[in-house]
Amino acid sequence: MTETLSRHHDTYPTRTGRHDTVLDRPGPVVRGSAADGPIDAQTLQGFESKGYLSVERLVGPEELDLLRAELARMSQDPGVRADERTVIEAKSRQVRSIFDVHRTSEIFKKIANDPRVVQRARQILGSEVYIHQSRVNFKPGFEGKEFSWHSDFETWHAEDGMPSPRAVSISISLTDNYSFNGPLMIMPGSHHQYVSCGGETPEDNYKSSLIMQDAGTPDKETLTRFADEYGIDVLEGQAGGAVMFDSNAMHASNGNVSPYPRSNIFIVFNSVENTLVEPFGAAEPRPDYIGVRDFTPAG
Repeated sequence: MTETLSRHHDTYPTRTGRHDTVLDRPGPVVRGSAADGPIDAQTLQGFESKGYLSVERLVGPEELDLLRAELARMSQDPGVRADERTVIEAKSRQVRSIFDVHRTSEIFKKIANDPRVVQRARQILGSEVYIHQSRVNFKPGFEGKEFSWHSDFETWHAEDGMPSPRAVSISISLTDNYSFNGPLMIMPGSHHQYVSCGGETPEDNYKSSLIMQDAGTPDKETLTRFADEYGIDVLEGQAGGAVMFDSNAMHASNGNVSPYPRSNIFIVFNSVENTLVEPFGAAEPRPDYIGVRDFTPAG
């Protein structure tokens, strides 16, 4: 019954036809005000317009050293490498991502629930928030692979059952982000339009999509039109800084052929007023370590 109702009232249909369709996104992006947290009014207005904001320095040098040490420990732990929550590059056999780190690492749990992070998410989303997903990403020098253009919300809607794009991600940089080591790229303003993707969701799609996404990625014609309309911002920045971006922003990152690694902590906050239902475009929801179904508020 829940699935029938959720599909019937689906404002963001996807993976239902052969071709991509672009829909206007209704409603505001930013739900809070400058009085609700540390983000000033001008920056909030910029987030509403562009779909992202940058924090030049979120964590200090000592915290950064602690986070880097935990990143190294986990990536070298044979038990972590063998765990289903760890994604291994198919060719190089290097770690690509480790999911659910806010529940498996006390150090990452602490930063994921830190007021500097959570209050910003609450301010943007206008409510209490919970952690929908957490992970650490690795892009080692010479070996780091690309992430194709996509909207996170399209996948979270289709495969996790997130009703609306009332979610925000924060990427905390553990290494310097240069233009040449595979930094985040965003099409500013693209979050105001939703791409309903063609095709269907393969069974257990997450097992391959976490390595190289296919289902739920817009076609080249749509991406070209978006790039022509919105442009592409390349988000460089120093280690210890962060980027927050809307769940529906079109984003990607190139492979890293430079000698300089790029690693980050990635945390997704969803509004407690936007909790998951049955998937809108898949037969079964993805595992809990990818789309968390514990809606306990963060912080």
